[in-house]
Amino acid sequence: MVLYFSATGNTAFIAKQIAKRIGDETLNLLPRIQRQDFSEIRSEKPFVICAPVHVCEMPRFLAKYLKEVTLSGNRKVYFIFTSGGYTGISASLAKGIVRKKRMIYMGRSEFRMPRNYPVSRLYPMLPDEEVKARLLKAAHKIPKTAAKIRNGKRLGGRPVTLLEKLITLPFNPLWEKYMQPTQPFYTTDRCIGCGKCARLCPLNKITMEDGRPRWEGSCAHCMACLGNCPFDAIEYRGRSEKQSKYRIDKYVKKKYLI
Repeated sequence: MVLYFSATGNTAFIAKQIAKRIGDETLNLLPRIQRQDFSEIRSEKPFVICAPVHVCEMPRFLAKYLKEVTLSGNRKVYFIFTSGGYTGISASLAKGIVRKKRMIYMGRSEFRMPRNYPVSRLYPMLPDEEVKARLLKAAHKIPKTAAKIRNGKRLGGRPVTLLEKLITLPFNPLWEKYMQPTQPFYTTDRCIGCGKCARLCPLNKITMEDGRPRWEGSCAHCMACLGNCPFDAIEYRGRSEKQSKYRIDKYVKKKYLI
């Protein structure tokens, strides 16, 4: 079974394309994460877990969920990571989660995908040409990755260094605590109060009040709300207004996304 969490479509695209090629089903973990449903997920085929990378590791809420959910049946677990170019210590954390579950870690594959984070001052959104080039390169990589999984072979990947662990392990929690506030999120007059942003928030940090979304506390900055707004009505004050908003269905035909 192919399990995935995806905010703006990159990871869902890879997950569904791999599932199609290995003849397996997919399971979107978003509803389970929102409900904190840790009930058993059973698969007779190896598990393939597809995850984005946030600040050098998989989203912390996703890692927490994977630690607690019960996976049964086949003991082999593959990981697929999507990122803007650097997966950090994601592989090391994934291996640790799998081993604690007494399962078999079968390696990971990394896909360099378009950026979806228009609230960063450090990494501007990519021009259309680069977005299309990255998606095309990822599409070419999918069949080879799927073939290895289908044939029961291990996936490779670069080793995670001790220096990366020493830098990232304390860095990510601090970034999450201080650099991901929700106060700057706001809606423009294009907002019609459809509530899609609230339905997509993995941490349930968005509520609808008087027909408008309201963000509370800190969040994962996954960009599901901002990227998927059907009217591009969500902004992040002082950062996103002049940046393009990304979601994969602007570039990939629907037939490849289902």
